Amino acid sequence: MADNKVVFVAFAIQDETQRDFLKGQSLSPRAPYEFIDMSVKEAYDQDWKNKVRTRIRRSHGVIVLVSSNSRTSEGQKWEIACAKEEGKAIRGIWAYSNDRTEILGVRTVAWSDKNISDFIDSL
Repeated sequence: MADNKVVFVAFAIQDETQRDFLKGQSLSPRAPYEFIDMSVKEAYDQDWKNKVRTRIRRSHGVIVLVSSNSRTSEGQKWEIACAKEEGKAIRGIWAYSNDRTEILGVRTVAWSDKNISDFIDSL
C-alpha cells in the first residue's frame, strides 16, 4: 500500500453537502488518501489565500467539484488558479448528475468511485 495521498477539494460553498459526500469516501479503512479543503463563508482575504496555497502545495492533486454554483464562486475560481500556478494535477468531478457545467481548462468527468480512484491513483 502506498503512502496516503492528500487531495485538495475546491468547491463552491453552496455545494458543501456534496463536498461532505466526497470526503466520506475517504473514511474507508482501505482508502489510501485524505481530502482537505479550505471552505469559508467569509471574504477571501490574503491570509486565507496564503493558507490555501500552503495546503495546495502540500497536496498531491486537486479535485474540483463542478456545478452551476462554480460560475459565481470567487473562492473556487481562485483555488483552481492557485492549483494551476502550483502545477498540481486537477480533475473536475460533476457535483450533480443533472448538472454538466463546464469550467474552462478543467477536464471534468462524472462522479463515480472509478473516476475518483483513477485520478487519485494517477497522482
